[in-house]
Amino acid sequence: MSSQDDHRRPLISHMDVREYFHDELRHAIDKQHLKASADATCYVLNLLTSFAHSDRLYEHTEEGKALKPLAEMYGDALAACNTEQRNLMLRRLADVALFISGLFSDSLQRKTVDVNYYIAMGGSAYGYLADNPSRWAGGRALSPVFEELSGKFQRFVDVLNEVSERAHLNSETDVMRTYELWLKTGSRRARRRLLEQGLQPIWAPGDQRPQ
Repeated sequence: MSSQDDHRRPLISHMDVREYFHDELRHAIDKQHLKASADATCYVLNLLTSFAHSDRLYEHTEEGKALKPLAEMYGDALAACNTEQRNLMLRRLADVALFISGLFSDSLQRKTVDVNYYIAMGGSAYGYLADNPSRWAGGRALSPVFEELSGKFQRFVDVLNEVSERAHLNSETDVMRTYELWLKTGSRRARRRLLEQGLQPIWAPGDQRPQ
C-alpha cells in the first residue's frame, strides 16, 4: 500500500468526528503535559475535523485528487498575486504539515523528505503568519494562535502522534523509528517511549541537536 493510500484511509469509524477528536485531543494534551491555550486547542480540533474529509485535504488535479508537496505549496505562495492569497496558501501549508507529521509520521519515513522537514516548514509558515497579522483578513485575531503553534509545533506533533496511535493510524512498534524521530526532532514523547522500552537516548559527541 502506498503512502498516499495510507493517507486516504478513513481516519476513524465514528458518527461524530468532531466529538471524537475533541476527546482524543484533550486526552493527548493532558498525557503530553502540554500547556496549550483554549484557542490553539480549538484551532487544532477544527483542523482535524476539517481534514478528516478527504475533499478538504486533497486538491483536484488533472490526475485526480492529490496532496501537493510542501515545496510546491511554498512555491505557489511565493508566486501568489497578492498578500492575502499568499498568506492563505502559507496557512494551508502549515496546516497540512501539522496534520501529516502528526497523524501520519510513519509514511514520511518512506519519502525523500522526513518529519523534521515538515516540522520546520510548518513551524516557519505559522511563524510568518504570526509576525504579519495586519496583512490579511482575520490575521490579528489568529496571530496569537499562530505564534503558539509555531513555537510549540513539535509539541503539537507529539500530541497528534498520540491521537494517531490511539486511533491505530500509525504503527510505532519499530524502536529504531522512534529513536530516529527523537534524534531528528528532539521529541519529548519519542524520548519517553524509548525510556519505556528500557532505552536511554543519549546525544553522541558531534550530533547536531534540533533547535
